Formats: sequence, C-alpha cells, structure tokens
Amino acid sequence: MEKETKDMEAVQLPENAFRELKEGEKYEPVMSPNKVYPEVNSWSVIWGILMAVLFSAAAAYLGLKVGQVFEAAIPIAIIAVGASTAAKRRNALGENVIIQSIGACSGAVVAGAIFTLPAIYILQAKYPEMTTSFFKIFMASALGGVLGILFLIPFRKYFVSDMHGKYPFPEATATTQVLMSGAKGGDQAKPLLLSGLVGGLYDFIVASLGWWNENFTSRVVGWGTELADKAKLVFKVNTGAAVLGLGYIVGLKYALYICFGSIAVWWLIVPGMSLLFHDQVLNQWDPSITLTVGAMDPETIFRSYARSIGIGGIAMAGIIGIIRSWGIIRDAVGLAARELKGKGGNIDDVQRTQRDISFKIIAIGSIVVLLLTFIFFWTGVMQGNILFAVVGILLVTVIAFLFTTVAANAIAIVGSNPVSGMTLMTLIFASVVMVAVGLKGSAGMLAALIMGGVVCTALSMSGSFITDLKIGYWLGTTPKKQESWKFLGTLVSAATVGGVMMLLNETYGFASGSLAAPQANAMAAVIDPLMNGVGAPWILYGIGAALAIILTLCKVPALAFALGMFIPLELNVPLVVGGAINWWVTSRSKDEEVNKQRGEHGTLIASGFIAGGALMGVISALLKFAGFEVWLSDMKLAVSPTWLTSAASQVCSLIAYICLITFFIRATRKK
Repeated sequence: MEKETKDMEAVQLPENAFRELKEGEKYEPVMSPNKVYPEVNSWSVIWGILMAVLFSAAAAYLGLKVGQVFEAAIPIAIIAVGASTAAKRRNALGENVIIQSIGACSGAVVAGAIFTLPAIYILQAKYPEMTTSFFKIFMASALGGVLGILFLIPFRKYFVSDMHGKYPFPEATATTQVLMSGAKGGDQAKPLLLSGLVGGLYDFIVASLGWWNENFTSRVVGWGTELADKAKLVFKVNTGAAVLGLGYIVGLKYALYICFGSIAVWWLIVPGMSLLFHDQVLNQWDPSITLTVGAMDPETIFRSYARSIGIGGIAMAGIIGIIRSWGIIRDAVGLAARELKGKGGNIDDVQRTQRDISFKIIAIGSIVVLLLTFIFFWTGVMQGNILFAVVGILLVTVIAFLFTTVAANAIAIVGSNPVSGMTLMTLIFASVVMVAVGLKGSAGMLAALIMGGVVCTALSMSGSFITDLKIGYWLGTTPKKQESWKFLGTLVSAATVGGVMMLLNETYGFASGSLAAPQANAMAAVIDPLMNGVGAPWILYGIGAALAIILTLCKVPALAFALGMFIPLELNVPLVVGGAINWWVTSRSKDEEVNKQRGEHGTLIASGFIAGGALMGVISALLKFAGFEVWLSDMKLAVSPTWLTSAASQVCSLIAYICLITFFIRATRKK
C-alpha cells in the first residue's frame, strides 16, 4: 500500500494527454486500467452531496441576483483536494473525481433552471393565472438533468476517447490539473497554487473591491465614444484572469474562429444595421422596442437583433453537427437495441476505464424517465389534455436528444455551453407548435416554459457531464461509477434550486427588478408575443442559419464562429489574447523540447487562473449574499461604484491586464 501511495505521489499526466495520438498509439491514464482504486465510498458520496447543495444554492443566488453563473467543477475540485489532503487520505484521486462529478451537478442544474423557470414568476405580474410550485420546478429540473445524463452516455466514448487531442476541453483541462496537484504534492503543485492565488486575487479585486474596471473599451477616449455613438463601432476586452486562462487552453486556432464570429457581428452587422435602418423602429417580433435602430447604442443593437443571428447560426451548426454525427447516433441506438435483445456481450469483459452503465439500463431508464415526463406534462402542466402532452413530450425528446451532441461539442471546443441560445430556439419552436395544436395564452406560456426548463437542464447537464467524463478519462476513473452517482447529484441539486428559487421570489420578487435574471427575462420577452399571435425574428435566424451553411461549405468550424456571434465581444477578445500567449510561449525557442515544456507549464498557469477566478467567484457571491459590500466600503477596501464609470478605471484595467500578461509569459519561462 505504501509503494502504491508513493507511486501516486510521483504520477504525472502522460505527455500524450493533450495531443492527438499517432497511429497505433494508446493513451494510458494516470490510474492504471488494470488496478482498482478507491472511488465510491461514504467519504466521496457525502462530500459530493454537500458540494451539490452548497454550490447549487450559491450559483442560483448569483445567477439570479447578478446574472452570472459560475462553473462549479473547479472550485469543488479544489475543496475536494484540500479536504482529502487535510484528512491525509491515501490514493484519493479517484475519490476526488467522484466528489467533483457529484458536486458539479449543481452548476448544470442551476443553469438549466434559472435560464427559464423564473420567467413564470416574471410573467405572473401580467398574467396572475400563471402559477407554479416547488414540485413543478423540482420535476422540470430533475427530469431534464436525468435525461441529459442518459442521452449523453452513449456518446461518451466518441467525445472523450475517439476524439482524443482533437478538442481542447479547457474546463476539463483546468479541473484535471487541480485534481492532479493533489495527487502530485510537493513542488509540482506550486505553479498551480501560485497562479491560482494571483488569478483569484486579481479577479476578486475586480469583482468585490472594484479597484479597476473589468472591461477596457474604446470609449476610454473621446473619439472612441464618438465612434460608438455615431458609427456604432466599439472595441471591448474583459481583463479578467480566468477568461485569459481559458483562452490559453482553447488555443489560438479556435480562439480566432470564435473572435471572427464576434467581429462579424460587432464590426459589420451592428454598424450595418444602423446604416440601413437608421430611422426605423424594428419591433415586429418585440413590441417593447420603441427606439429607432440609429438611436440605440451598439450593445442594444446586439441584444435586440444581431444576437439572434448568432442563435440561428448555433441552431444550424447544431443541425449540421447532428447530420455529421448521425453515424454515431445510429450506432449508439443500435447498441442499445442489441443489448435489449440480450446480444450486447458481457460488460465484465470491458476494460475498467471503458466500462459504462449497460445500454440496456440506459434504454429502459430513458423510456421510464420519458414516461414520467409525459405524466408530469399531462397531469401537472397541460391541464389534462392528452394531445398537448403527447406533442410536448415528442418535442422535448427529439430536441434534447439531438442537441446533446451540440452541447458536448461546444463545451469541448470553448468550455462554454450556448444553452440559453439553444433553449431560446426550443421555446420559439415549441411555442409555434403548441399554438398550432391549440394551446396558447398564459396556459401555453406556462407549458412552453416548463418544456424549455426540461430541455435547458438536459442540454446544460449534457455539456457539464462531458467535462466530468473527460476528466475521468484522463485520470483513469471508472465511467460507470461516475455515471451512476451523477443521478444522485442531479436530484439533490434540483431540490436545492427549487427551494432557493422560491425563497428568492418571496424575498425579492422576480418582477420587482431586484433580481437581474437576464436569461429568464429574455425568455419571457420572447414567449409572450409568440403565445399572443406576434411573430419571431425568423429572418435573423435565417441569416444566421445560411451563414452557418456557407461556413461549413468553406471548411470553417460553424459552431465556433456562431458561438462568437452569440457570446459578447468582451468575452471573445481575451480568448485570442490567451491563444496568442499560447502560440508565443510554444514557438519562441529553437529547441522544440523547451517549447513543449513551456507550453505544459503555461497550461498549469492557465488552469490556476481559471481555478482561482472560479473560486473567487463563489467567495464574491457569498459576500454579496451576506451583505458584506457595505462593510468593504466602510473599511475603505472597496471603491465607490461611480469610479467604475470613469475613463481612469479603464486605464487602470489595461495596466493591470498588461501586468497579468507579463506575469503569465515570465512564469512559463521558469520551466
């Protein structure tokens, strides 16, 4: 046992972990497939449940109060490593993966729930007959989460194994490095800890103390403001450490594709719309719009019109991805069918690190969950109308299953799941179909939002879970154990989110404006006119869809480009900065081995930035929840919010960003 412990302390991720494998080359994970390690036990399950509860509550509050949802996987991994180290647990790597996997359900379920379901409360102010309950919120979240898990498992091998080294998996990379730091111990964990401290402190200063602005924009100078007001041209970059680290791991290639999409929207489409429709009020699909396009600022044009082009692009890129993945989908369904007939072979013959839940169980489980969802729709949502319930379950099943691969692809490429965009498309499509079969008005809105909640949670869970499975693949855990205990984490998170959402509604009220809930407000704004006979921006979706087809024909990754069109400019530019740092540090030396070592060291630093930023995001959320903002201000630690509106705060932001980049580049040279 002592020898095994020493072996674990000396382990390294194999050098081929992040690159494509050569012909005939195999990947051997950190934990040998031929050995058994501690994974599922009372320690890992109890800690996993505790993390799911705590982070579900924190993420739900932050997402609804300030409109930001943090990804829970990394801070949970940090806590898991810390707890196992403090308890002096031996061979804790497998246990920590299970803790992280169960706990990470929180972020997925929270995103799925708060993007859609608060819209019910928002619309309640206008339609008092719309009502919901803890049971409905819990069921929509739980059923969606379980469906997301079941639908993804058949694609695990393709994404994590067959596509080895072809996708960057930025969040999985960062989380894996955190978990490995616990297994390595000693000096090997120092770069991660140092960069985590630097990145975390940097992002905390911005988020909680406000010493400098989180964004640097072209409005910092007079001509930049003039350019934004008249030509609708603006440049923005988020100067946070976490986003910079994300860009490094994504790499320059994918970062450029994403940024090109952003530039196309912000520097071509937004100014172009102002030029073409300067004196027109374009509100055919949104009666709340009262301004002419020319009177809007670039950000409003983006939100009102241009972003919809990105949504159309994501949807079409998703459909193209589904068509291209049809062989994988067919094989997965065929394997499940064979297992149901008893022809699937013996699961015990499969190597431990490739062992999934039996496809027979997945198939039966999917049927049972879909049946429960149908009963829930029929009795609790669709007023006992069997036609509405049948149409609803068909829509949910088809959309959730087909877009599972899209969510997984997005996470694998950029670490960001465009779940709100895909859910918006789902709501629009569902609303059109439900109106066509006779369900409209407030009852139709409630039904569509509950359906959207199920789909949104399913897609969010699919994207999140592929990260967990990739971590498990790199480290050598048993997929079956990750998959089995993911269901428990989902149910715990769904119950927590339901309680927090109702509490926040009672405390603040979603219609009061005290809670930002931006995604839910967007959903409410879209669905209201649709269910009352007003159209959707089909022409904008169509432009995005056509663009995705053209990009695909030109061999350009349409999903990455469309993601850039959907995600705000300030979050895309730092990806290029991080990607450029990656290129710089891995190409400066004439010695390829030196370049390789610097690149690997850079991955550790980038992971530390992401981890530190994510952890401090949680701490900032807790401080906001506890009302510490006033105390920080009284102690003269926090700067007045008016400071952040000044040009000087942006200049400070740029100086701090340059210092951060300099630290990053210099730190890679220490290796």
